[in-house]
Amino acid sequence: MTSVAASTRIAAAWQALHDVPDPEVPALSVVDLGIVREIDAADGGGLRVVLTPTYSGCPATEAIEADIRSALERRGLGPILVHQRLAPPWTSDWISTEGRRKLSACGIAPPPETGAAIVHVIARNVACPRCDSARTERLSVFGSTACKSLYRCLACREPFEFFKPI
Repeated sequence: MTSVAASTRIAAAWQALHDVPDPEVPALSVVDLGIVREIDAADGGGLRVVLTPTYSGCPATEAIEADIRSALERRGLGPILVHQRLAPPWTSDWISTEGRRKLSACGIAPPPETGAAIVHVIARNVACPRCDSARTERLSVFGSTACKSLYRCLACREPFEFFKPI
């Protein structure tokens, strides 16, 4: 495969993966979530996709791999080799700007963009994704998935989830 053909296939793969939703947070694509780290040409004319799961025990990893393979093969970009890379570990800093916007639009407070070092300080001041009030309280450390916490806004009284910074 020539480098031009390879780069065209890689660009097509990135575009296709923007349409693959994360099974646990379907408002985000796997690209928005930042778990697709690389796509490159594989031996035999296929593509190699490098994934870093949000955490090593994530129950959605197998489903994500299958969805990625299916999306790329439907577009004639196969064969597909999916490789998991656990180091460096995934961080919520890898969520794209568009991904953060999508989280907020669907009522999930996005994690701050400042990194995991100040998690405990920031998690006390989570703004409501509906009314933007900082007058909120945490109801539970865990929401519908382990990567989210449950909060309530004291201004608009609506519950919401907060995507935990990692």
